[in-house]
Amino acid sequence: MAATHGDQIVAAATARVDATLGLLRALVELESPSSEKVAVDRLIDWLQTEIQNRGGQVERLPQEQWGDLLVARFAGTGDAPIQVMTHIDTVWPLGAIERLPWREDGDRIHGPGIYDMKASVAMMLTALDILADTGLDHRQIVWTVNTEEEVGSPVSRSVLERVAREACCVLCLEPPVPPDGSLKTERKGVGMFEMEIEGRASHAGADHQSGVSANEELARQIQRLHALTDYSKGTTVNVGVVAGGSKRNVVAASARAEIDLRVTSMSEAERIVPLILDSTSLVHGTTVRITGEINRPPMERTPSIVAAFESAREIGRSVGQVLTEASTGGASDGNFTAAIGATTLDGLGCPGDGGHADSEHILRSAVGPRTALITALLAGL
Repeated sequence: MAATHGDQIVAAATARVDATLGLLRALVELESPSSEKVAVDRLIDWLQTEIQNRGGQVERLPQEQWGDLLVARFAGTGDAPIQVMTHIDTVWPLGAIERLPWREDGDRIHGPGIYDMKASVAMMLTALDILADTGLDHRQIVWTVNTEEEVGSPVSRSVLERVAREACCVLCLEPPVPPDGSLKTERKGVGMFEMEIEGRASHAGADHQSGVSANEELARQIQRLHALTDYSKGTTVNVGVVAGGSKRNVVAASARAEIDLRVTSMSEAERIVPLILDSTSLVHGTTVRITGEINRPPMERTPSIVAAFESAREIGRSVGQVLTEASTGGASDGNFTAAIGATTLDGLGCPGDGGHADSEHILRSAVGPRTALITALLAGL
């Protein structure tokens, strides 16, 4: 990209920071918990109008349980489009905005879902404005808007993968790695499993010997599962939710657990998943059932992703930025597109921190530069 175009983009993005924050505030105050379809569709209505006002041809995919999905297409050059991925659903329940309202504190701007990842939606809208106003050439753009990413993308995955197969590259606008705002060129894959245990109840005082404790089985299974963690391989197994028993004075007849797996490669997933699913009982008389699978495959740092990052780094220089890369244990929709072979760049959202926490925030000073980067990538890739 010519240096003059880079300067033009930077000036335009800087001039539009207040407008971008206006869009962002509207996004944040239109709450959109993944499980609240009516609320999510209200935000989808707003965003569909914003996209159509910018010339996007919108395909709205109705959903029964989750918010409707959007696939927005913008005309451009070339045979293969650029895919841009965002999601508008959040982990925050309805009413969170009352407890955690939009708040500006120095360089930090707080609000539910602002960092993960409503800032990305606002910056994408502004990037489209800049492309239109400057007349810069760019590839066709296909913008996919997901409404159930925070719960694993159960219905959108096939849509995202279908679009990715047509694209020259995929830009995932998930938040970057703090504190430096690094792009994500590698993500761990995620497995989700549930364990159910049946024992036999008895009176804990009068007839203890007749009982078979599901809780004892659970305790031993937790030790077995946690022993599968291997930091040298980047593999972690975490039993994050447990429940068991009914009363203090009753030998537990049942117990359950939810298990999280993170792996860096599919070969490691193929090794570790059968070990997790091993339902061999460790306490005589109990029955163990474990179900689950890899939900998001790893986003591996392939040669095509490395090459894409180097191209992005060169484009970043044209808008005065030095881009860095990092790996992360978290997963995103970028895992899906990378796993089918689509060249995927992730972590292009606004720098900040505190995702899913009361401290969630973005940096005001980063809004202009990150908007400029997104615009430059759309014009330069």
